[in-house]
Amino acid sequence: CGCLSEILAWAGRGQGNAKVGDFKAAGATAPGDIIIGGLFAIHEGVEESANLSAPHASQCARFNMDGFTQALAMIHAVESANRSPVLTTLGISLGYRIHDSCSDVTTALRASADFTQPTTDCGGGANTSNSSPPIMAVIGASSSEISISVARQLNLELIPQISYASTAIILSDKKRFPTFLRTVPSDLYQTRAMVQLLSDSKWTWVGVVTTDGDYGRSALDSFFSQATASGICVAFKEILPNSLTRPDGESAVRQVATTLRRNPNVKVVVSFAKPTQMMYLYQELRGLGLGLGERVWVASDSWSSSKEVLGKMDLPDIGHVVGFTFKTGNLAHFHHYLMNLSDNNDVIGNNSFLKEFYSLPNGSGDPKVVSSSTAAAEILLNNSYANVVFNVEMAVSAIAHAVADICSRKDCKTPGNVQPWQVLEALRGSRFELEGKSYTFDQKGDINMGYDVTLWRSVRGVINIHDVVAEYHPINNSFIYTMHRIPMQDVVSVCSASCEPGKFKKTAEGRHTCCYECINCTENHYSNNTDMDQCLSCDTKREWSLEGSSGCTHKTLEFFSWQDGFAVVLLALSALGIVLVLLVGALFLHHHQTPVVKAAGGPLSQIILLSLVGSFVSAVFFVGHPSSLQCKVRQVLFGLSFTLCVSCILVKSLKILLAFQLNPDVKDVLRRLYQPYAIICLCVALQVLTCTLWLVLQSPREKATVFATTVLAECDEGSHVAFGVMLGYIAVLALVCFACAFKGRKLPQKYNEARFITFSMLLYLMSWVMFVPVYVTTSGKYLPAVEMVVILISNYGVLSCHFFPKCYVILFKKEHNTKSAFMKNVFEYSRKGITDSRQQSVVYCTNLSFMEEWQEESHFLKISIKSVV
Repeated sequence: CGCLSEILAWAGRGQGNAKVGDFKAAGATAPGDIIIGGLFAIHEGVEESANLSAPHASQCARFNMDGFTQALAMIHAVESANRSPVLTTLGISLGYRIHDSCSDVTTALRASADFTQPTTDCGGGANTSNSSPPIMAVIGASSSEISISVARQLNLELIPQISYASTAIILSDKKRFPTFLRTVPSDLYQTRAMVQLLSDSKWTWVGVVTTDGDYGRSALDSFFSQATASGICVAFKEILPNSLTRPDGESAVRQVATTLRRNPNVKVVVSFAKPTQMMYLYQELRGLGLGLGERVWVASDSWSSSKEVLGKMDLPDIGHVVGFTFKTGNLAHFHHYLMNLSDNNDVIGNNSFLKEFYSLPNGSGDPKVVSSSTAAAEILLNNSYANVVFNVEMAVSAIAHAVADICSRKDCKTPGNVQPWQVLEALRGSRFELEGKSYTFDQKGDINMGYDVTLWRSVRGVINIHDVVAEYHPINNSFIYTMHRIPMQDVVSVCSASCEPGKFKKTAEGRHTCCYECINCTENHYSNNTDMDQCLSCDTKREWSLEGSSGCTHKTLEFFSWQDGFAVVLLALSALGIVLVLLVGALFLHHHQTPVVKAAGGPLSQIILLSLVGSFVSAVFFVGHPSSLQCKVRQVLFGLSFTLCVSCILVKSLKILLAFQLNPDVKDVLRRLYQPYAIICLCVALQVLTCTLWLVLQSPREKATVFATTVLAECDEGSHVAFGVMLGYIAVLALVCFACAFKGRKLPQKYNEARFITFSMLLYLMSWVMFVPVYVTTSGKYLPAVEMVVILISNYGVLSCHFFPKCYVILFKKEHNTKSAFMKNVFEYSRKGITDSRQQSVVYCTNLSFMEEWQEESHFLKISIKSVV
């Protein structure tokens, strides 16, 4: 009979043997209208066989309390579902067949064969009424590697598989695993959450320890890619073999410990290892005498809730542990179930795993130490983890709701009416409730509720591994902390210290991007944040910075400002000059009939004074922030004003030239050509033409000259040729005035204009000759002041030489400002050493030129001069 092996297997289990020989027989069963398969790691592994000459079932070893508790969670969830209105209203029930995977892929595949092949009772055929109902769904396994292998087998019959702990990313691929679902999120979200925690804590230099296999390598690849994208560097990656009982297991653990010892700067280690692997690793590290108190271990869901990693060590021996765990539910009902488990004879009778549990020896080898209900319940409670139990309960609840949805439309009691692929279809679109909350599988077959971040604590010698310090929300990839800051986040785990603002990171070729030098930013560059990869450039037209600057400084705008002390002095002199000109003009108007005023030129003196006002005003335009209009006005206004002034002085100089012309014919010609106002207009017109061409072709404009730390606002004269022509033209007029006036320097002093013209033009020429080299070699904001000074010197030269002496006579020597005094001066000058007719003619002509304006008395003067001679 085919049941003989089952009978032998049951007999073996009844004796408390931990070795299972045939996995066609389920370890725990219960009848029902719809049968659910279960696959749990009741044992930690299989014993290696030296003889591999023929296929055989491996023997399981080392009872796994965690896997056994998870199997009990499934049994309790099935019993709860059968009592719920979801199934009782339809009159159907769920049954189960639970197998032990022994944490081994091959053993799991042997066990899962029962899920795809109908089991018969003794003496019955496969198609008889005694045949066991087929499996409609499977819950398990916990290991991703086992789930991947089992899923491929279940795909053949389209049997839905719901895992409560397998988180490998590959299992979300519905093309390869169409029947796989899970009540936990994918490792993609766990690694993303880990990277976010590292970023929040500024841990950029970390190590990774993982287990060999699909789960470990998939998690490692996902973590590495996301960490790299977030600027986190992985200092080392160590992979531990799945089974540490193999000959290379011990050396692998020793290698990981050596790597940790060689990397003291790596204060944070991310681990995707198994609980037993971490236990051996911690023992090895302790044996090497490495201080782990400052190190932070970021635990994946594979061992974050397992106390067995501590072994005989205390929490301070291994450092800080931050764990990522699945969301939890209410365990009150399950704990009550465990407390009363020994009273449930039905469960004990159909559960060989439970029988084995009760026969387990203690550390001294005494059997049946857990036979008492109180001791057994305490052990089970200590090994029941809320998150895993809740995930198992969700899987059973999902199947119960899917079955209820199917059975509400058809008869589920008749064998063959319900097929596994129908259950699969119902699971994909179903929405089920558990503990008052609604859940559904997403398109990838996952239920993603996020994670709880736990911090292991030791309080009065009791270790608490369920202290939730933060919640991770995958939708927005963020944490909500239950405390202001996790204490161990003050740990520094970096390869290189952060580069302060003002510096940038320079990574050597072939090194990690987290290992770098901090280099000062060069001049006119800056970095305004920490750990910048490169410095930013200042806008050199407006900003500047020193080496190692964290920001740019605005360049100082420089110009010959109104607040400058030198500018204030020059402006005061300009204002004083305007006031003096106006006072002189008023004085001359009041005494316009006196000999002194008439000798000074009469109306021409008023024109000269008016031109001096324009020239003084032009000096004001050299102060302040220059504008294009201001640049044009200041040069043109000065050029035209001073040209008018010199033109009037030229007319007075030509009058002196006429006095020295002895040839009567030439003198008559010059006298007819001597038209004062026409000459003035002609001279000014030529300057107007020059300035017009200058403004039209290449006019002065505002210009900003950029220096290292300043910006100089100045005027660009546009065409320096036009500027030179304008000044040169005035200089030519001044030279003509100087030459003409120099010839008449020996005429009567009191009314002689020649000497004053000579001195004023000489002063003008000297000042502008000095101006040219100074202007060419000077730069900066005081360049306008140079021209301003020369203009003021020229203006004051004309004002002092031409008008101040006459004002002195008008105001303080009034007796000299009369006709009689004038005649007396002429007669006295005529008597001085005049011996020849040439001197007579000179005296006659000279005095005639002085008295030309007195036309009504010219005849009297001529007669007087002759009589004196």
